[in-house]
Amino acid sequence: MAPNIKNVLQPFSALKHLGQKPHTVRYPDESKPTAPRYRGFHYNDLEKCVGCGNCAAICQNAAIDMVRVEGIEPSVGNSGLRPRIDYGRCCWCGLCVDVCPTGSLALSTEYTYVSDDPESFLLIPGLEHPEFGEKLSFTSEEGYNLLDFKRVPMRELDPKERVKSFAEVVLGYMEEEARKEASRCAGCGICVSACPDHMHIPEYIRAIAEANDLESLKVIYDNNPLGEMCGKVCTRRCEGVCVLTHRGEPVAIRWLKRFATERFDDFSKVLNPEIRPKNGLKVGIIGAGPAGLTAGYYLVLRGYDVDIFEALPKAGGMTMAGIPKYRFPEDSLDKQIRYMEQVGVRIHTNTRVGKDVAFEDLLKKYDAVFMGVGFHKPYMLRIKGEELPGSIQAVTFLREVNFGKKVDVGKRVVVIGGGDVAIDAARVSLRLGAKATILYRRRMQDMPADPEEIEGALEEGVEIVTQGIPLEILPGPDGRVAAIKYGMAEMVPDPKGGRPRPKLIEGDEHILEVDTVIAAIGQEADYSFIPQEYLDKLKIERGRIVVDEWQATSIPGLFAGGDTTNRRADAISAIADGYRAAEGIDRYLRS
Repeated sequence: MAPNIKNVLQPFSALKHLGQKPHTVRYPDESKPTAPRYRGFHYNDLEKCVGCGNCAAICQNAAIDMVRVEGIEPSVGNSGLRPRIDYGRCCWCGLCVDVCPTGSLALSTEYTYVSDDPESFLLIPGLEHPEFGEKLSFTSEEGYNLLDFKRVPMRELDPKERVKSFAEVVLGYMEEEARKEASRCAGCGICVSACPDHMHIPEYIRAIAEANDLESLKVIYDNNPLGEMCGKVCTRRCEGVCVLTHRGEPVAIRWLKRFATERFDDFSKVLNPEIRPKNGLKVGIIGAGPAGLTAGYYLVLRGYDVDIFEALPKAGGMTMAGIPKYRFPEDSLDKQIRYMEQVGVRIHTNTRVGKDVAFEDLLKKYDAVFMGVGFHKPYMLRIKGEELPGSIQAVTFLREVNFGKKVDVGKRVVVIGGGDVAIDAARVSLRLGAKATILYRRRMQDMPADPEEIEGALEEGVEIVTQGIPLEILPGPDGRVAAIKYGMAEMVPDPKGGRPRPKLIEGDEHILEVDTVIAAIGQEADYSFIPQEYLDKLKIERGRIVVDEWQATSIPGLFAGGDTTNRRADAISAIADGYRAAEGIDRYLRS
């Protein structure tokens, strides 16, 4: 049989490949270049990552776990966890990168890795093989992301209109706006770490997004009976650590809480909390502020008889007496307190402990006592002329206005201070027809007031003079306040590394004609209602009562919370104290 010439020559056809570049590479001496957007191994910037877990939540292959990493400790706004990738499951789709809110996670062009150990294919990007970060190929670009970084704006009254009355400035979300804003939430729960009360934020926001407002309300009331209050005036520490802030605007957690609670006019018709049978034990509470009201509500649910004694004509504490009605309308507070009374909390207003009721009698009559008296005693300016008519304290001024007393501040007011109380006093003065100026001894960026409140004050026409130190209040011919002398300050470095300190510039003095001077430089507690024999037993440090993890004081059966025990000085912190105290009192009385 004659040979097939084709079969004879075919081996020689391979000679044409002698000069061509091989398709294979000799690993690890050689590597094959990839396309610019090739998706190889992951890389994670461990410092930028906050451990939110969005990457793990979105992974359709369950290829990502969140694990502890040595040297990275959990903190407020950072879970301390970092993603670990199982490359036996990963399909390199890149969803984890697209959903990363900080932009820390990326894919690299590195694709080759050889090991005999199958466990080594569980990699913690950024910790193991950090060199992958030198060849990033697929990143979460700001122009394209699965998350929405832009907040739904909140509608407000026009500044020119709102200064004409005490009508509420913030108008609240419409339903469509709230659903849209709630849908921005990634559900990671990082915000919970910053909330003093550790509210179930992702859960109630998810319920809003799903149009289940009743469920949202129930979730809020699980550990906060003053959700509508917080929805209007909370200091929203949670928003400060929202993962969306890394590349955009945080979810409007406060406004969404407000939306859910305002959906219902009468909580008693929709909330049906489990109330345990009466246990025969009684708890007395001093102060009907956020701490006292919260403790009372959750103690009633546990079967206790609760009496709250409030010195002022209405319950609410500083939220009633100190927060202007354009921020927190009275009917909103009434609605929340009415529900507490319907549940069984007894509130005795116009009843001052130490005068109408003896402190020691409460300790004898009740099985436990909780104190949530707040900071109602103002600091004095300690300058000449402070005693003149027309020189008043901000807490006194705001309380009188809130309780309907007519206050004449004249045509020109100067408020001394830089906190929320100072801002409130200035904006209230505007609504009373005066021109208002704030005199603050530090820089604008040092002001402790809420940035939104500062912005609102400026929009309404409040003038803010920074680095101004009050020196003397000057009288007029009638003996009343006529002017204030102040000096300008320069900022000098703090030797201890803190924020710069104001130092008076000699000779740089100014006089501002005013009708009223309002001091708003801080408050402290008034413990005069407590007999000395009990004060001697209480452990007090720097003006605040020392308590344990359950708000118990050094006197058995006496608990405390709110401004007198914590330095946060806001409603949500007081609510958290009240919630813990209810648990602490229950543990104490059942032990």
